[in-house]
Amino acid sequence: MKKQVVLYKKLSPPLMARLHEQAQVTLIESLDAQGLDTLREALPRAHGLLGASLKLDAELLDLAPDLEAIASVSVGVDNYDIDYLTERRILLTNTPDVLTETTADTGFALILATARRVVELANMVRAGQWQRNIGPAHFGSDVHGKTLGIIGMGRIGEALAQRGHFGFGMPVIYHSHSPKPAVEQRFNAQYRSLPELLQQADFICLTLPLTAETEGLIGTEELALMRPESIFINISRGKVVDEAALIQALRAGQIRAAGLDVFEHEPLNPDSPLLQLNNVVATPHIGSATHETREAMARCAVDNLLAALAGERPANLVNVLAWKV
Repeated sequence: MKKQVVLYKKLSPPLMARLHEQAQVTLIESLDAQGLDTLREALPRAHGLLGASLKLDAELLDLAPDLEAIASVSVGVDNYDIDYLTERRILLTNTPDVLTETTADTGFALILATARRVVELANMVRAGQWQRNIGPAHFGSDVHGKTLGIIGMGRIGEALAQRGHFGFGMPVIYHSHSPKPAVEQRFNAQYRSLPELLQQADFICLTLPLTAETEGLIGTEELALMRPESIFINISRGKVVDEAALIQALRAGQIRAAGLDVFEHEPLNPDSPLLQLNNVVATPHIGSATHETREAMARCAVDNLLAALAGERPANLVNVLAWKV
């Protein structure tokens, strides 16, 4: 008998066909109130879940006594209580690697857009306000040769370092749990304490996961260490940053600009002060949002889920302690 799989994310026809071949599939097309009711109705029969952008807490998952695996179409797993899943021996998988390069592209797009004031000046042209050659009041700053500071030297951090070092001749400094000799050799990168990096980098880029240790990592004190010419980039998670403190620093000219793909609360409220600041480039969490990458992520999630339901260890198992406990 085929196992029951609940999808709360639309997949391409080839991936849907593959799932239908091997499982009974319930598709929830929208996570509105009606969709969440359908999810609750389907959970008691579910052996597998696949989707993204939904917080699956114990209260919800207690409705699924036969659940074996969750395949998250994401790298971040902050929507899941991993201890709870491990205790119940529910396998959690994610989709690393396939979005590394695309997310690093997004990070560098934000670096360039903020440094050269691309959005602000493009809007000026669109509004018909470009009536003479621009002067110093509209000048941006160079990217090439500037110091790139990366906080969180994982896969995406390394891909960002590669672009900065080889593409733009940028000295790379980084902060992580511990020094990484291979990274230092490849990119001529240098390890720094967090305060040192904040004081020395021209571009400060967050590429680390949201955990209990990283939540609120960048706040008033950390922003005060940055220089007036510093540009802050966040492609990790919004809650790593104290957003109110960041707004204050931007308003006061304490730092030059910010490029943000993630926010404390998403979607970003249209009334957010961030959207009133010309020195902010805000994008709607597009780190992995290309056709090619999103399909690769979904394919990886399907592979993970089908392997788990077949009793095989998935390639991207997050809570390894749940495997054959």
